Amino acid sequence: MTAKILTIAQQKGGAGKTTLAAQLAVAFAAGGKRVALIDIDPQKSLSTWYRTRGEAAAAPTQPLDLTEVAGYRVTNEISRLRQRYEVLIIDSPPHAETEAKVAVRAADLVIVPVQPSPMDVWATQPTLDLARGEKVAMLIVLNRVPPRGKIVETIRAKLSSDALPVAKAMIGNRLAFASSMMIGRSVLETAPRSAAAAEVRALAGEIGPAL
Repeated sequence: MTAKILTIAQQKGGAGKTTLAAQLAVAFAAGGKRVALIDIDPQKSLSTWYRTRGEAAAAPTQPLDLTEVAGYRVTNEISRLRQRYEVLIIDSPPHAETEAKVAVRAADLVIVPVQPSPMDVWATQPTLDLARGEKVAMLIVLNRVPPRGKIVETIRAKLSSDALPVAKAMIGNRLAFASSMMIGRSVLETAPRSAAAAEVRALAGEIGPAL
């Protein structure tokens, strides 16, 4: 068993990296994969989510493991874990710093969450340049998408015109995501029949062939 490594990376803070990492981890676990998370973001939001998950009275429906590690130790930690799991998901820090570079270099696929705004698209460039420089496959995911408005298609058209790989699946700006994260869960566990859960399943299904 050799794990496929997904690094969630975005130079701009507040892009929803941690939420995406957690939601995808549960989705892949629900699909029968052995999944581990690696948190190298100094804010440790993913680690907090994971601890909250373990402290709940009822056991989570999907088992996950998490390692909290400093960026310079990521390479060794990946080598240790990749023989034990099928999917490793790395939540990397914002900004194109050394830790993010290590996480991108180790990845089989870099997932780049982008909110549908010009500022977010512009801020994504260093992350895209980093992935290109490391010759790592990448996938842009439109995240926190509003329920209506032409801006989404405008942003998608802009990214496509730049020959960037954009996921067909989009993640909406939904309270269900925040509600599930607050209690250490995924929308697949708290609201499995919701539109939010359908979005996560669609994205996981789109990424799945790369695994």
